[in-house]
Amino acid sequence: MTSPADTDLRSVAPTELPTADHAVAHTLLNCLLREVSGPEHQSAVADGVLHLRLPRRGVTLRVALRRTSLVGAHRFTGPVFQEGPGEERELTWQELAGHVEAELTLRTGVTNEEFLTQVASSRAGVAHGLDRRPAAGPDRYLESEQALVFGHRFHPAPKSRYAERGSWDDYAPEARAAFRLRHLAVRSEYIAQDTADPGALTLLDSLGEVPEGYTLLPAHPWQYELLHDHPGLTAAIGRGDVIDLGERGEDFTATASVRTLHGAGAFLKFSLNVRITNCLRKNAAYELTGAVTLTRLLAEPFARLAEQHPEAAMLREPAFRTLALPGPDGKVDVSLFEGFGLIVREGLERHLKPGTTALLAAAVADEYPTSSAQLGSLLSGSGPAEALEWWGAYLRLAVPPVLSAYFEHGVVLEPHLQNVLLGVDAAGHPVQVLYRDLEGTKLLPEQNAALLAALPPEVAGPMTYDAQRGWDRVVYCLVVNHLSEFVSALADLHPGSEAAFWAELRSVLGEYADAHGCPPRLAALLAGVPLPAKANLMTRWARKADREAGYVPLPSPLGESVLALSWSV
Repeated sequence: MTSPADTDLRSVAPTELPTADHAVAHTLLNCLLREVSGPEHQSAVADGVLHLRLPRRGVTLRVALRRTSLVGAHRFTGPVFQEGPGEERELTWQELAGHVEAELTLRTGVTNEEFLTQVASSRAGVAHGLDRRPAAGPDRYLESEQALVFGHRFHPAPKSRYAERGSWDDYAPEARAAFRLRHLAVRSEYIAQDTADPGALTLLDSLGEVPEGYTLLPAHPWQYELLHDHPGLTAAIGRGDVIDLGERGEDFTATASVRTLHGAGAFLKFSLNVRITNCLRKNAAYELTGAVTLTRLLAEPFARLAEQHPEAAMLREPAFRTLALPGPDGKVDVSLFEGFGLIVREGLERHLKPGTTALLAAAVADEYPTSSAQLGSLLSGSGPAEALEWWGAYLRLAVPPVLSAYFEHGVVLEPHLQNVLLGVDAAGHPVQVLYRDLEGTKLLPEQNAALLAALPPEVAGPMTYDAQRGWDRVVYCLVVNHLSEFVSALADLHPGSEAAFWAELRSVLGEYADAHGCPPRLAALLAGVPLPAKANLMTRWARKADREAGYVPLPSPLGESVLALSWSV
């Protein structure tokens, strides 16, 4: 049997960016195929074309393919057509979105009057990013954070955004935004804060001077614009309990999450009352306290993980600070407490090895050449064998720490593409992996009962998953959202090697299983049980919060029999 890795088929990786219309249409097709038409067996591939039926609507769609995928994450090219008796016609993105809206209404029996508006907002965001994108600066790490012009390709409106006021361009990563923070001097008795590392609060204090008896509270300037007329804040400014010092200090740069800013050797995760994709991006009270609590609780597990996997690290979140003004009822005003809450996350310098450049995994795995971090640039000129070697090195950095956290420490990491930074050496070879964002990190109560019992229920509850829910989240984030997208980008470069790339992942999973007694959930993954994929389309249609999202099963390419069949083609 000949491995596809030995056969260098012609690359099908795109060399140019798509139009906004095609990008939006292809994203909607991705969602339909994964969550609606695929599971209902209403799709087929023939002669380089995907045919996809909306059975309740009575509509059949077709689109040309650049490449098929073993997990159904096909690569589309060009416009979408509607098939009909003896004729077909090209659809606009608006017509396609209308078909999706009609099909989901018939399928669920409910309507969603926001849906088309959100898709239109996302299309406008993509178009704006393509039309007015500044040139990249010299910092390759920041370039990678700012590379996500198209967003999540399995979300129906990945670039939708809504705010009551303010300009997206002034603060968005795609616009390569850099700006100064708004500084508030708050009478110290009205500051709420906690820290697992006093140096994190010292960092905040070092950003600017304030009068004696006051504490510096940096604010995202967009958030200040959104909240500056809050009655409680204006009253506090009038009393002198809060002093608006204006925008001061060094520039901070927007990262991929929009509200997390990079500067002063750290990351500051601000609240931002802007709806981006599904959610209003503010730090809930339990998230502020939970970040510091988790940093404390996980100190020992993270230390053990660092010993086990010295080429991997977690960026901790050791402090929060916010505004704790009393409201009319005498209790702390929650809207201001959450609205001005910020979390301090460790900077790269504390963990990144000398001579290593951090790159956002989402930029590396992007379908299109949006930055110098993208795989087509990192692996330029490489053959299939070199690409497979690169992939194996990355997998052995990224996969074992996540499995160790779950199986050995009862910690559910959330290693999706925006939560992982890949460290590369001067040659672009993987040498390190950094994980970030404790918001999605959870504990399994079976292994952490004593730790959780010592916490107030309102803190412990949001930071726990049961074992199955935690495993589904790990497999979705690590395999489906993250590694599957890397396989897609690698297979674009070497189309004959997709099965070899999946086989390498299976080998790495097998190495961990052999060394740790092959836990039953890992054995099932290796046997090729369906993979859980987050149902972004149906979650958005139902207007549910992300934490309530369900999963749809994907065919797994990890089973030996599947890989053997694929390799024999």
